[in-house]
Order: sequence, then structure tokens, then C-alpha cells
Amino acid sequence: MKFHREGKGIISGTVFILLAINALVYFFLPFPGIWISAAASLIVLILVLQFFRVPRRMVVEVDGAVLCPSDGKVVAIEETMEDEYFKDRRIQVSIFMSPLNVHINWYPISGIVRYFKYHPGKYLVAWHPKSSTDNERTTVVVEHGTGMEVLFRQIAGAVARRIICYAKEGDAARQTGEFGFIKFGSRVDVFLPLGSELKVQIGDAVKGTQSILATLPKS
Repeated sequence: MKFHREGKGIISGTVFILLAINALVYFFLPFPGIWISAAASLIVLILVLQFFRVPRRMVVEVDGAVLCPSDGKVVAIEETMEDEYFKDRRIQVSIFMSPLNVHINWYPISGIVRYFKYHPGKYLVAWHPKSSTDNERTTVVVEHGTGMEVLFRQIAGAVARRIICYAKEGDAARQTGEFGFIKFGSRVDVFLPLGSELKVQIGDAVKGTQSILATLPKS
């Protein structure tokens, strides 16, 4: 199994701490304690390793389609006002990432990164109505070759307190290429042009680079 580069320090630190704890248990607690400690440590290590795993997936770019930027569950689909960049109405699709999901974020379309901004903020639970505007977050806008733009936003939650974003204005974005990572769960919002044809429904389980969220309207 391959692990993401963002997890190297955490995985190493986890192994060191667990070894230290088990050494103390071995020397200072009665015999059954070491077995309990070892079992608990194994569970913790497995959870950390699976969190930072890099899945093996066949990725195929689909021009004109908006692919899912993350694994997770579709928790909201609504027409809403996007006030940061477009300042007009868009279709918002929100994907909740649980701690058990893969936490890599991928570009949903190919094009040029026209906008990037990091916003410090709160750590409300990811499904809170104000989390998309009040929480720590990043906003990225990619202009597709047709001239249409798609905005996507990484949002931190009550558990996720570290957002990593590699996107910079002027970058060439390649659909299915990595643009970031959210540590320990949260949410990704995608803002689509009105007229986009949605391919998902609320409650759908989706996979990054695999599931089609929508097709862009004809220009």
C-alpha cells in the first residue's frame, strides 16, 4: 500500500509514540496489560495508515464533465448565491468526507487556475450551514477551455484542522491531478454554472476522479 506524502510525519510520529507507550506498559504494568496495549496500538496504527492511503485507481479525463474532487457523500445540492468570486447564483454540490475516506483532493476539471485564496476561520462541524463561509477554507477557481469557470472550496471541520492546497493562480490544472489534501475529514464544495446537468443526488457515495458530478452546459 502506498501512503501520501502529507502523512509521513504523522505516521512516523504515531509509530514512535505507540512504541514508547508499549515499552512503558511492558515494564510497569501486569502481564495482561501489554496485550491490551498492543491491540489498541494496532487499531490506532491501522486507522492512521488507512487515512493516508493512496488508492490505486484507473483515472480517465472526461472533457466537459466535472469529476468529483474527493471521496465522500453528497450532503447538499442547491442553487445559491456565491459571494466571494462569481457574485451571482450557482449550483452548489457539497461532499462530506468522513475520517474513513481517502482525503486527497483532485482537480474536477482541466484548465487554468484563475483564482486562489486561503481564509482562516472557525472549526464548526462540516455540516453546519455556516461552515462554508465561517470555517477555515481555501477557494480555487479553474477556467475550462470553453471559458466556463468552476469554483471548488476545501472546508475544515471540527476534527479537520489542517488544509493543504497546492494550487496557485496561473497553474495549469489537469483533471484528476492532485490539488490538495484535508487532514482528518471535512468537506469540499463545488460551485457549478447554472444549466449544468447534475449526475448525482443527495446521499450518493462518490469517489474522487471516478464519479461524475455534472456536465457543463453547452457554451
